[in-house]
Amino acid sequence: MKIYNTLSKSKEEFVPLEEGKVKMYVCGPTVYNFIHIGNARPMIVFDTVRRYFEYKGYDVNYVSNFTDVDDKIIKKAIEEGVTAEEISKRYIAECKKDMEGLNVKPATKHPLATEEICGMVDMIQSLIDKGYAYEKNGTVYYRTRKFKDYGKLSHKNLDDLQSGGRSLLVTGEDEKEDPLDFVLWKPKKEGEPAWESPWSDGRPGWHIECSEMSKKYLGEQIDIHAGGEDLIFPHHENEIAQSEAANGKEFAKYWMHNGFLNIDNRKMSKSLGNFFTVREISEKYDLQVLRFFMLSAHYRSPLNFSAELMEAAKNGLNRIVTAAENLKFLMGSAKTVTMTEEERQKYEASSQYAASFEKAMDDDFNTADAIAAVFDYVKYINTNVGQDSSKEFLERLYGRLSTLTDVLGIIVDRKEEMLDADIEALIEERQAARKEKNFARADAIREELLAKGIILEDTREGVKWKRA
Repeated sequence: MKIYNTLSKSKEEFVPLEEGKVKMYVCGPTVYNFIHIGNARPMIVFDTVRRYFEYKGYDVNYVSNFTDVDDKIIKKAIEEGVTAEEISKRYIAECKKDMEGLNVKPATKHPLATEEICGMVDMIQSLIDKGYAYEKNGTVYYRTRKFKDYGKLSHKNLDDLQSGGRSLLVTGEDEKEDPLDFVLWKPKKEGEPAWESPWSDGRPGWHIECSEMSKKYLGEQIDIHAGGEDLIFPHHENEIAQSEAANGKEFAKYWMHNGFLNIDNRKMSKSLGNFFTVREISEKYDLQVLRFFMLSAHYRSPLNFSAELMEAAKNGLNRIVTAAENLKFLMGSAKTVTMTEEERQKYEASSQYAASFEKAMDDDFNTADAIAAVFDYVKYINTNVGQDSSKEFLERLYGRLSTLTDVLGIIVDRKEEMLDADIEALIEERQAARKEKNFARADAIREELLAKGIILEDTREGVKWKRA
């Protein structure tokens, strides 16, 4: 299995620190509002990476944090006249709802920054003791130039950064020994949440949060650290500087970063009016469609979101789900139980699609090619099953389809509810079919809805429906 490592700018063979185990840290969202579809991409991508490791038999310890203390959270709390804790708790709950809708598995641990302050204080003190950090008027700064490998992840040169006028500072420009030093701890301002420390009542800088939470729940060294490519610099670069200086060893072996998400070929922003939350998308589409769309491109590629591409994703997903539902329908009416010799050979031949799927995923988690392998398998299923197929043959084919789609987090065993809009659209289509005397299609729609737990009732006032 090969992974593209941002650190080396090349694909490397994956060799875990401990055989059979994967320690993985993924930077989670700052919880001050509903998550947007840009937040959803790393959630979906790295959930799929985790699922594939588990499919390959690895024991995955997957940690993804919630940043629940931040300037944006405090600003929102002040606007609403509530505490920062109330804002963060509200949006953590909403985020978890969206993650469930996206079929993102809960992490092994979802640490909250506010619950790990003591560990952050200890790590900052360790950096001071080792000469990597210093305190000025209650603020603690990291001596960026003291860490000789600074820039190794982002491939940036410190002198170029300084000449470019780029500052990593949060507060206190004049107090720093060097313009490139960054904040580890900052004193509180009026009305802000604060914690005790040897330097001041205040709160940690953003970067130290992930360094400490990763260390506490995964250890001083981890296999994979992941997030969006916007986090490479300065966030992940600063994490390396902090963690390696404090722990005296390499922090993460592999660094994975997903590409940006654009909307109609433009960067997503509120000012452009092209900013969509996952919750807003869920009102128009089943979130399985959004997940399928996100996986239809390689995770490192930029991804363009548009209504047309979402419709294409919806159609593609429907092809897979329909094939699964057809298999289940045939299972229910299968006349024979055991496979014939011809069916056995056909089933064995279908293993080539699982092999193609694995080949794609082994090559830096190429979900686009993995989906292509699933489509090829669906085509094979559709051309090799029928009313005479045995139940065992159908079950085996279904089992393989379910296993491969589960790696992608795609649910083919549809138990979740249809959207009201989708139900209404099918009812309209049925009415049109009846007017055209296409009773076969009208009956097929009724059966399709019934299979999804939707019961139709034809009345004088029109068609009424209810969920079973």
